[in-house]
Amino acid sequence: MAGHPPSALFFVSLLAIILFNHSSQAHTNISTYWGQNGNEGSLTDACDTGNYAFINIAFLYKFGGGQTPELNLAGHCDATTTGACAFLSDQITYCQDLGIQIRLSLGGGSGNYSLSSADDAAEVAAYLWNNYLGGESDSRPLGDAILDGIDFDIEIQSSYYDVLATLLHNYSTDSEEVYLSAAPQCVYPDANLNEALSTGLFDYVQIQFYNNPSCQYQDGNVTNLLNAWNQWTASVTAGEFFLGLPAAEEAAPSGGYIDPETLCDDVLPLISTSEKYGGVMLWSRYYDLLTNYSTAIVECSNALFPM
Repeated sequence: MAGHPPSALFFVSLLAIILFNHSSQAHTNISTYWGQNGNEGSLTDACDTGNYAFINIAFLYKFGGGQTPELNLAGHCDATTTGACAFLSDQITYCQDLGIQIRLSLGGGSGNYSLSSADDAAEVAAYLWNNYLGGESDSRPLGDAILDGIDFDIEIQSSYYDVLATLLHNYSTDSEEVYLSAAPQCVYPDANLNEALSTGLFDYVQIQFYNNPSCQYQDGNVTNLLNAWNQWTASVTAGEFFLGLPAAEEAAPSGGYIDPETLCDDVLPLISTSEKYGGVMLWSRYYDLLTNYSTAIVECSNALFPM
């Protein structure tokens, strides 16, 4: 039986459904790093903004090679003194009760960290589990709070981070998951994290699109950033990908800052079409406190993706 051709109303309705599905599924979650400036306010202050879905406590800057791991929280507390940072336990659980995922970030741009062997990676994994995650220790630097996962911000080259990621992932159970995130440079593949990311075990990949002129936004040109974004999302198996940006110009001496209006008008509409789009990562809470960049992202996201 011959049917009638679809009406114009049909196509309008179909477009409306597609747009609704995209807007209802896409959302810009914000991740940030807290701990590297004593003037950034407390962890509770950061969570009370209501802007962040993820906060990475930065950094465990010393580990591996038989060293006693050390946490550096800048002006907040001296983690080398037993119990000095345990007051953060209540702040961590407060944030988690708000639905914010709190992770410990390993590495950073400077530090004394490396893994010398698979056995070394196993020792570090056990340390992280017992001192920051769901294990037990008499010397937990952040007190009794159980963090949600581990972030790999590895910027010093060495191997065996794939082993570390696998061992941490293996601690996950049906009732308690250890979430893994990574913060590679936008140049693909990342020299320091490629082995770890090749495991396919990471829930979140927060790509640093700054201090990397070949793949960052620069002089009004979004092409290099978009090409790098597409390469990352097509090449790496992970749960979600985040656009990593500096929250202020001074946060990235080698560039990559995007003003909020340009981000909203020219960048997010392009990258948010990816099924793997998770949101934006900001370096850092301190710079965001100065500029209120995260609030601008929230307002932009609400306009782009009305619920």
